[in-house]
Amino acid sequence: MLLSEILTVECVRSPLQGSGKHDVICELVDLLVDAGKVTDGDTLKDAVWSREQTRTTGIGHGLAIPHGKCDGISELTMAIGKPAEPLDFEAIDNQPVRLVVLLASPPDKTSDHIQALARVSRLMSSEDFRQNIYEAHTPDAIYELVMNQDNGR
Repeated sequence: MLLSEILTVECVRSPLQGSGKHDVICELVDLLVDAGKVTDGDTLKDAVWSREQTRTTGIGHGLAIPHGKCDGISELTMAIGKPAEPLDFEAIDNQPVRLVVLLASPPDKTSDHIQALARVSRLMSSEDFRQNIYEAHTPDAIYELVMNQDNGR
């Protein structure tokens, strides 16, 4: 699973305008809608928010990976956002979140969905990569870091 297959630069926002968990999720879903990757943003927002209410997707090290599945999405896609200021995402390590990676997929793409979650987690397990992406300030810079890491550079 390569993230370059599911991420485009127009689906990266830095800084995010939202200052809370729900606002940030909505903002990232809206990016996917605006990019034509999702046709029913409200249903996806509900799916992601419902998932978030069962257990936080703030996985630690400043990262949150909210995700959801619903109709109205033809293929696995993602959006990345960097909050203007680290935000409380009720992360498992009780640390604020500095990067939010939203994954969205159709209901029948469970395997791809799980592979993408694992790929993002592996990518962010590198302390050097985390530091570089947390220091990046523009969508282009964030996108380039992900693409370079994806291509083994």
